Amino acid sequence: MTNFIATSVNRTVENAVQDHFIPAEAPFSTVVKKGQILRIEDSYGQQAVDTLFYNAADFSERYSSQDTMRMQGAAYISTGTKIMSNEGRLMATMTADSCGRHDTSAGACSCESNTVRFGHGTKYLHACRDNFVLEVSRHGMSKRDVAPNINFFMNVPIEPDGKMTIVDGISAPGDYVEMKAEMGVLLVISNCPQINNPCNGFDPTPIRVLVWDGEA
Repeated sequence: MTNFIATSVNRTVENAVQDHFIPAEAPFSTVVKKGQILRIEDSYGQQAVDTLFYNAADFSERYSSQDTMRMQGAAYISTGTKIMSNEGRLMATMTADSCGRHDTSAGACSCESNTVRFGHGTKYLHACRDNFVLEVSRHGMSKRDVAPNINFFMNVPIEPDGKMTIVDGISAPGDYVEMKAEMGVLLVISNCPQINNPCNGFDPTPIRVLVWDGEA
């Protein structure tokens, strides 16, 4: 695979203004101010990180997978991708990517989809949609506010006929993505708990989120 990827300037943990460790299978949210740099790190490798963005000043404006793919003319996102809102506005720009494969088509796992895909015995397993609903409720939103999401580090090849399959992730321990916030955003994460397909290597693991002020 072509190593096209990281464009990050040197940053240190010591000058980060936020530094969060998100346990395996857990939800998380934080506000990233306009101009700040966000890093999402796959600490142990092969861990899908389901992610949503909301305008921090107006939650009705939120990430749009359709507008993001349309803006890029591509099904995947990576360095240079403009992360767009449902209002057609720029929310963030991806500035670095050490992995190179991130999905925004396959959506978030749910109890219902687990049942359809993997059988009734999986119905009550924890799922990303549960995480999202729990986390957005902390900000006064409901399940109606959970939009189609980005799946950082999730490997979903799309065939010429449009078929998609979730396969083994290619991210290594310490791989990361970085984004510059182009507006104040509420970041909402589900550190994916899925154990029935290989998106997490069948072993969900912790991740790390860091935020820096500007380019300093």
